[in-house]
Amino acid sequence: MKVSVKVPATSANLGPGFDTMGVAFPLYNTVTIEETVMPGSGVLIELVSDFDYKDKAHLEHVPVDENSIIYKAVELLYNSIGQTPGELKITVNSKIPMTRGLGSSSSVIVGALIAANELLGRPADEAALLSIATEIEGHPDNVAPAILGGMLFASLQDDGSVIYKKLPWPEEWKITACVPDFELSTDIARSVLPKEVPMKDAIFNAQRMAMFIDAVHTKDSAMMKLALNDRLHQPYRMNLMPGLADIMNALKYEENVLGCVISGAGSTILIITEKNGAEKAKAIVKNIWHEQNVKVDTYDFPIDYEGAQIIS
Repeated sequence: MKVSVKVPATSANLGPGFDTMGVAFPLYNTVTIEETVMPGSGVLIELVSDFDYKDKAHLEHVPVDENSIIYKAVELLYNSIGQTPGELKITVNSKIPMTRGLGSSSSVIVGALIAANELLGRPADEAALLSIATEIEGHPDNVAPAILGGMLFASLQDDGSVIYKKLPWPEEWKITACVPDFELSTDIARSVLPKEVPMKDAIFNAQRMAMFIDAVHTKDSAMMKLALNDRLHQPYRMNLMPGLADIMNALKYEENVLGCVISGAGSTILIITEKNGAEKAKAIVKNIWHEQNVKVDTYDFPIDYEGAQIIS
């Protein structure tokens, strides 16, 4: 038996929602798990990519043995029902750029879990899949939209369960992802964050989260411009991304641009615009990054509302 699952790219944080908010985009990794008939072969993992040479070189350093998060996802699911993985071949067709803040690791975790769950006869329900995926990833802001689709905020409870709520993103607001040609690993992006933050900064972000949720429900552009500010992670990561401070400052004064945020841990940035603001915003980003000798690809992403899907 063979099962293939396609999983969307995701972006986490969205400004004030550090480790809390996420959204799914229609760019997919596909994970295929096949039961083999080769006794003693164990779990074989193969990674396939359409990326340029830089991403392919990075892909070569991704573990494909028992140290892989792909294997860990499968193993945890099997262990949850008292089994161990048998002879399996796992193939990942990777189309989501790696180390760019677009949820590439979450997508393979989710894809492996759902494919293995299907092979086992679906012993895990949605809640169990969310819990296992979050245990591997560490927080639910990427894995939840990868599984469920849409834009949502999610919270990991003390008992390991995940609660979430989807948000009704206004169709009038466009999301543009600007993907530069430099990588930024999550470990490095996490390393610059302080272990403690001032109370005033925590309050600031709590206020902005409330504004964000109200703004999407009421389609209040002025409120969203205020809501997309952050003091918990973006100020500390600014120096890891050349030109970002200039980009954010330039976009701040552009009509029809609601804001610019780091996608996940970076290096991708998201720009939220309305009306005809997207084209001017993309030109600004390209010009500033060009001055930094940074090439950039831009994508006007609709939201993927389906989440992970079994395709065969």
